[in-house]
Parts: sequence; C-alpha cells; structure tokens
Amino acid sequence: MFNVETIRKDFPILSRKVNGKPLVYLDNAATSQTPQQVIDVIVDYYSNYNANIHRGVHTLSQEATDKYEQARYKIQAHVNAKFAHEIIFTSGTTHGINLVANGFSSLLKKGDEIIVSALEHHSNIVPWQMLCERTGALLKVIPMNQEGELVMAEYDKLLSKNTKLVFVNHISNALGTINPIEYIIEKAHQVGAAVLIDGAQSCPHIKPDVQALDVDFYVTSAHKMCGPTGQGMLYGKESWLKKLPPYQGGGEMIAEVTFEKTTYADLPHKFEAGTPNICGGIAFGAAIDYMNHIGFDAISDYEHELLEYATTQLLQIEDLKIYGTSKEKTSVISFNLEGIHPYDVGTILDKLGIAVRTGHHCAQPIMAFYKIPGTVRASFSFYNTKAEIDVLVAAVKKAKMMLS
Repeated sequence: MFNVETIRKDFPILSRKVNGKPLVYLDNAATSQTPQQVIDVIVDYYSNYNANIHRGVHTLSQEATDKYEQARYKIQAHVNAKFAHEIIFTSGTTHGINLVANGFSSLLKKGDEIIVSALEHHSNIVPWQMLCERTGALLKVIPMNQEGELVMAEYDKLLSKNTKLVFVNHISNALGTINPIEYIIEKAHQVGAAVLIDGAQSCPHIKPDVQALDVDFYVTSAHKMCGPTGQGMLYGKESWLKKLPPYQGGGEMIAEVTFEKTTYADLPHKFEAGTPNICGGIAFGAAIDYMNHIGFDAISDYEHELLEYATTQLLQIEDLKIYGTSKEKTSVISFNLEGIHPYDVGTILDKLGIAVRTGHHCAQPIMAFYKIPGTVRASFSFYNTKAEIDVLVAAVKKAKMMLS
C-alpha cells in the first residue's frame, strides 16, 4: 500500500528546517531528494569496496566491477532494452545528448534536416545547433500552442526525405506537458529518420519501454529519480551505437593501442572512456530498485492526485496564471502572479521554507512564446503531500499581499 508518511521517513532531508520553517521541497524537476537506502549504498561503496573497475585482479576491483555491471543490468531491465550493452553510462542527460550529436557529425551533410520542438530544454537545442554549424544541416522546430502542446499537424509538414534526426523531450521540464512521443517516433521512422527522446523529466514518473516505443536513443539523469548527481544513461539501439564513432578517446574505450593505429572496444565500453563515476552508477541502480519497490503506477497515480489538487487550489488565487495546461501533463505547475516578477515570489517562498524554481528553467524559447521573463515552478514528487501544497498556497497568497 502506498503510504506517503512512511515514504517520507526514507528521506532524511525532509525533516530539516529552512529559515526556521519546516522544509517544503517543491523543486523536484530540478533534482529529486535521495532516500536513506541509496545514501547507504554510497557509504557502503566508499567504506568497503572503493576500487577502480574492469581488468583488476584484486578482490576490491572485482567486487566494484560486479556491482557496477549489475547496475547496468538493472537499468536494462527497467527500460526494457534488448541488450545490456545498449546502456551507456554517462554523466547525465546533457552528456548523452552531446554524445549522440557528436557521433552524427560524421553522418550528416549540407541540406540534411534536424527537427527539434519548441518545448525543449537548452540541452536539447544547443548541441543540435552546434551540429548544424559543423555539418551544414538545417534545424527545424515543431511549434507549440497556448496550452503548451506541440502542434502535430505542423510536425507532419516538417517531415521530409531530408529529415535525418528528430529530437524531443518526453515531458517538458518547464510546463509538465507529456508529448505524444509514440506518434513522433512512428512518423519519423516513416521517412527514415532516427529519434532521440530526452527522458530527464519522464523517468521520475513513467517507466519507459524502449523496445515498445521503438525509439533509437533515450537519455536520462539519475538525480531526477532519487539517485546521485553526475550520473545518467544513454540507451541506444545496438545498430546505431555501432555506427556512431566514439565521443571521447582514452582508457577503457580501446581494444588495442599502438602509435600506428588504435582499435576500439566493443559496446558499451566504446563510449565509456576514462574512469567512470563508479559509485554513481551503483547508486543509480539502487535508486531504480527503490522506485520500483514503491511502484511506478502508484507513483504516477499519487503524483497526478497532487497535480490536480495543487492546480485547483492555486487557481483560486486572484491574478494567478498557470502556463502549460495540456490535458496530458505530469506533476509540474509553472505560474505567475500578474504584475509581480517570479524571482520576487520565489524569494519570499524561500523565507517561508518553500523550495521552488524561478526563472526560464533553461527553456527560454518557451518564455519568449508566452512573452514573460520566467515563471515560478512548483514540481511535485511522490514524497510530497497535500498539506505541503496548502503551505505553498498560503505562502503565494502572502507573497501576493506583500508585493502588490
């Protein structure tokens, strides 16, 4: 049975105070908190078997290698990849996107086209702009509407025989919109284009099935789903990963090195140069275990309940506007108070112990579309409560009174 009060006891940070007030942590879209079960795994690694992995003959190295590769298998099972070597450990979503973009530098030519969406995080815009500058490819954008949804009829028009790559996020970090990625993937494949899905915001809420989606690449970060920072993963179809050249050169990613020629290691090591974040990979696996123990269906249902409750309560505040009103949406609410800068609202909320995100959320094109400088973003996780939402609503009312 899903019991939020029991779950909250797993997160030590939720019992602290900020500015003399009980912490209300509503910045989960930026980074989630870490349960004691994952913290214990991190401590155990550094306390008992801290060693470099692969090729080591001594016991600590073998233990660390086994744990690290077990984490890869956990992620493979979690996203339903066909092979474990289709899971590439990265430092996070941005690293995974750049790895793919760099690889396609040798595959694109002038006149090829790349499609992104108007809802993207800067990390899923800038690497493709850089790729276009290097190759002469053209960047095209799927437009959005006032509800914060992508206009699929326009996407259909953008697709052509020149389309080589399509990149969209599964869920918008700024608005919470859940994009119709099944349709996007299917239509892209009809013209022979590859698809990368940015899953940084979806994986905390949805368990992706990469084989059912038939997606070519899928990226995410551990720190969004109860894991450590500086750790993520790239899923890539084996066929694509074999085509792409290595992103970095160094140790681990080689088969044989001479001064005349170097040959590369098999997957996944071809893309994992250097000593990895060993503890981070192991802790990522532990975080996935933790969330699966709670159950993603239970998490999704509860977070949807929080979203509906918070939306209803916030909309009772006069002159409050919510940006992003898609029917398909996850537990993110971006809002503004008329005539008040979001930074000022966020500052007052912090004084009251409430952690929210303010600004453009690394999604400046979205803010430009709405003609606003930014928003206040409250993002909920399965360890938040309706009582915390009540605290938020009361604090927004106080901020409005103080700043009007």
